[in-house]
Amino acid sequence: MDAKKNNATGSQLREGKATQIEGPDLESVVRRAQGHDAEALGEIYRLYARRVFGLCRYMLDSRESAEDATSEVFLKLQRSIESYDGSIPFPRWLLRVAGNQCIDALRRRKRGRQVIVEVEEGVAVIEAASSEPSPLGAVLSTEARAQVRDAIAHLPENYRLPLVLRYYGELSYDEIAQQLGLQRNYVAALLFRAKQELRRKLGHRSK
Repeated sequence: MDAKKNNATGSQLREGKATQIEGPDLESVVRRAQGHDAEALGEIYRLYARRVFGLCRYMLDSRESAEDATSEVFLKLQRSIESYDGSIPFPRWLLRVAGNQCIDALRRRKRGRQVIVEVEEGVAVIEAASSEPSPLGAVLSTEARAQVRDAIAHLPENYRLPLVLRYYGELSYDEIAQQLGLQRNYVAALLFRAKQELRRKLGHRSK
């Protein structure tokens, strides 16, 4: 992608707003995109670039890295969208693709021995299902975005990645386990600890 297009991408991510579509209209756009319709692919970019960028920004350590990852996601989408089978909502599928892109980018950097460090045996903490908002969900809805983003950015990667995939990417525990190559009970334990650490960091900042 040339410099002019990259600059335009960055500008759109910072300034653009998209009106979401769903149901039959979205299905039609996706089908056209699967048929390599450039206009449909552009429409998907317009609708979801900011959301994909948001996920990448939480998972990676800089705006530039997030913009690069977002560009890669939409470049690869031209090929990968053919594999979308409609079994899950398209936005969720797209965020899964974006999560994989970020994980691959982190692994390529070879930071540390591995991206995700397995927690010790027997420490799995499974949260009970509830109709109430999750603790993190409540935090994200009330705290200033910049403050929360900064706190998340300072979490260790083995906490940050499953946390972002769960509460921003809206992936299930099983889907996170599949993406990160972990057992489900490890994912549950990592998420529990990540939320504890995030609350601690935000608590210190509010004092």
